[in-house]
Amino acid sequence: MLPKYVHEIRDPIHVFIRLISDERQVVDSPAFQRLRHIHQLALSYLVYPGATHKRFEHALGTMELATKVFDIVTNPSNLHERARSLIPEISQSEAQLGYWRQVLRMAALCHDIGHLPFSHAAEKDLLPEGWNHERITVEIIKSAEMREIWDGMIPPLHANHIAKIAVGKKKLPDEEYTLWEAILSEIIVSDAFGVDRIDYLLRDSHHAGVGYGKFDHHRLLDTMMILPTTQESDELDLGVQMGGLHSAEALLLARYFMYTQVYYHHIRRIYDRHLIEFLRSSLCEGKFPTSHKEMLRHNDVTVLNAMIEANADSSKAGSVHARRIIRREHFKRVYSKNPAAIANNLDIVKTICDGLKERYGQENVIRDSLEPKSESLHFPVLDHQDRIVSSDFLSSVLRRIPEAEFDSIYVHPDKEADASKWLESNIEELLRQSSEEEK
Repeated sequence: MLPKYVHEIRDPIHVFIRLISDERQVVDSPAFQRLRHIHQLALSYLVYPGATHKRFEHALGTMELATKVFDIVTNPSNLHERARSLIPEISQSEAQLGYWRQVLRMAALCHDIGHLPFSHAAEKDLLPEGWNHERITVEIIKSAEMREIWDGMIPPLHANHIAKIAVGKKKLPDEEYTLWEAILSEIIVSDAFGVDRIDYLLRDSHHAGVGYGKFDHHRLLDTMMILPTTQESDELDLGVQMGGLHSAEALLLARYFMYTQVYYHHIRRIYDRHLIEFLRSSLCEGKFPTSHKEMLRHNDVTVLNAMIEANADSSKAGSVHARRIIRREHFKRVYSKNPAAIANNLDIVKTICDGLKERYGQENVIRDSLEPKSESLHFPVLDHQDRIVSSDFLSSVLRRIPEAEFDSIYVHPDKEADASKWLESNIEELLRQSSEEEK
């Protein structure tokens, strides 16, 4: 009996994901198998019990979506004339175009391969300056172990092509990208509707048991095109036909609601803070290693085992922070930013936080905040008269979607009741004090 060449994987979002045997070698590699032990949403399962899914299945889903987008935007009947003239690779032979399709699939499959344990929860605080999971991803893709797989594929794939497209220009500013490579990377990492975002919104919503992340992604994909950024521009970007504009609006609304309701849920956020403090206490020099070989030894299972041991033995490093997570003795939120109060008192949260620290001690109060990002999410739209129009002009919805933000104060659980009463009794005085300081 001949060995199986096409392998099918069941998936709750995309039903079937198919790989050929060459690609199966990447999935079976130790670097990729490690993603089976990296939670997609860090400790969110302590708030949403179903959110136990891993980076492994998200990576497969991203590859599936990237392939669909590639086939749609390179279809000759779906090519804008300026895209055809500016990207010679589109007019290459079927075999040459097939090479780039394979590169894109592998880039999408490996785009998260360098993630730290518990994904984004601790990355900023626990890697040295200049390092992030994208840089580790590039190191793994270019490693000798992975190059052996790329070289053995038919046709052989260039590791540098895969790495560049996996992480995109923003994360590799020193790399030269052709226009074609830039477009391929945007299929994965585009701020507006990269397939990484499409898959995680659909997948995270499904597993968390919420409806916020669902939208008509089938319609969006079917209407995607490579378009000039303006009517006469020689710059190209991923855009949509007019019929896909509402689906694009729905995606970006879904993104906003998922951030406010799931990703930035206040209990998940405080668990992240406790996790960071545990890792800072227990890791060598308080940082994860940057060597990809060393990093592959770390995953959620190794961290959880260390956390369980520290919870059981108070002499171990980080035991206090481990107990906060294992025994659910996390700090409690006593205040969050009130837009009405902020309007006239820009530093009211700081004033309240300072007051609580003075009363209960620095070690018993945590402020957790995030300023809204000023991301530009506009994209070209091909209207019904075949004109290129900016989504900003066409969509009042997109112009009005706010950026998710938060600013909260937490206190030690033993102090919660007293702190809440104190805050209730003193809020007017704190508001007055904050207003005077502003003047």
